[in-house]
Amino acid sequence: MAASLDDDLELNNQDYYSLLNVRKEATLEELKASYRRLCMLYHPDKHRDIELKSQAEQLFNQVRQAYEVLSDEHSRAIYDIFGKKGLEVEGWEVFILWWRESELQQKFERSMKGYREREKRGGCSRELTPSVGVDATDLFDRYDEDFEEMPGGGFPHIEINRMHISQSIEAPLTNSDTAVLSGSLSTHNGNGGGNINMTIRRVTSAKGWGEVEFGAGDILGPLIGLKMFRNITPRSFLTAQGGLQFSPRGLRPSCSLMTARHLDQNTMGYLQWRWGPNSAMTTSLVRDTKSSHFTLALQFGVPHSYLMMSYHYKFQDDDQTKVKGSVKTGWFGTVLEYGAERKISRHSVLSATVSVGVPQGVTLKLKLARSSQTYLFPIHLTDQLLPSAVFYATVGPLLAYMAIHRLVVIPYTKAQKEESLPNTCILYYCPGLIILNAWYGKFVSETSHKQEKAKVIDVTVPLQCLVKDSKLILTESSKAGLPGFYDPCVGEEKSLKLLYQFRGVMHQVISADTDPLRIPKQSHRIEPDS
Repeated sequence: MAASLDDDLELNNQDYYSLLNVRKEATLEELKASYRRLCMLYHPDKHRDIELKSQAEQLFNQVRQAYEVLSDEHSRAIYDIFGKKGLEVEGWEVFILWWRESELQQKFERSMKGYREREKRGGCSRELTPSVGVDATDLFDRYDEDFEEMPGGGFPHIEINRMHISQSIEAPLTNSDTAVLSGSLSTHNGNGGGNINMTIRRVTSAKGWGEVEFGAGDILGPLIGLKMFRNITPRSFLTAQGGLQFSPRGLRPSCSLMTARHLDQNTMGYLQWRWGPNSAMTTSLVRDTKSSHFTLALQFGVPHSYLMMSYHYKFQDDDQTKVKGSVKTGWFGTVLEYGAERKISRHSVLSATVSVGVPQGVTLKLKLARSSQTYLFPIHLTDQLLPSAVFYATVGPLLAYMAIHRLVVIPYTKAQKEESLPNTCILYYCPGLIILNAWYGKFVSETSHKQEKAKVIDVTVPLQCLVKDSKLILTESSKAGLPGFYDPCVGEEKSLKLLYQFRGVMHQVISADTDPLRIPKQSHRIEPDS
């Protein structure tokens, strides 16, 4: 039994269904029955030896963990799609019932990519967002008579008039506590400033979390803030936030409340109230489907009130291409924006947006998002509504992208695919050990009495989970103690019957209950009939 427990403890990645010895479609009653039986088998109080008792306690905890996951429909849905790794990713509880499977898969892949990056960095998650503002108004708003008097005046003057960079580092402290350190620096026409913030977030339950924020800056002064999130119902949630800013002009309090509700599977409604230096009441409607994204927002506030409507169309291609357009009008004027977004590599997304407004003028906004870094390049072309500026802002990025895509991206992608072909072939031609059928218990032989019945259980899945590096090794002990096994006939002679495939060849073996077993073996091979 000691060797059996040792083998069980090494299997820290076993399948939960196999561990409980139930089928994947098992009902809650079947889970309960198997859980109770295994608890009796692995209960620490049944073992007097200290070492066996310690090992049994660990197995008992594994069985309990498996039952807790499979008995909860939310956790079970995540486990069925992603396995144990899906349970390690936070943030599934709020909207999982409303995501399509493809969207959930994409979110999981992004989350796991960030999880692997955090592992490499000691569990930390980092985000970097640099922004470089370019003033190119001299291209369209130049005055020829002034340039004629200046040496070199025939060339337009383009300059960088603003820069901003922000970075945040998120590090888990415990299973429920997370620390976030963020900061930013900015400069505009020779004047600059910066701030730094420290946030402690605690997950209080599966339905809510709270965080405390401390900040300091050279312009606005120290800041203390509190934020809380809570799921009200499975279809709605509430966020509350408050803060105190110690500015040179005195104490400036602020607070905000936001509530949201699922109106249907693809539509969310938001209502937000904000009090403080920029008090406002905002309501918005967001509809996100597989092929489109629509937003309608209305705000009444001081100093800005506006009406905004935006629409994104998503092409169903491998590059996740999107075209977008929006219009926003209010006390500040009217702004029309249109643009496109496209995935240019596995981890990079490029987008370009043209903003045309009164009195803002024409601005071209370029954005490159790669992994946890986002680069922004707003290029201000003119303060006026000039058709030439709109034309070049639209056609210029399109032609540049087509040239770079054809001359750089396509050759690079093709070379990567050619390099990966040999590895694909190696994996294809190296099949491993596959357990086709496995039965454990008392078998009825030809010499048995007619009244005797076979008492066996199907252990195909549990044994496949024990395979490691195309090998299965069972020690000299009762196989009833293996994960996913139980004794179907207590006190009677038992054996294990296996049918497996190795390198495309069928094998078969029968092993007594306490005999050691090691497969694959040449002696187990089933010779074809001559």
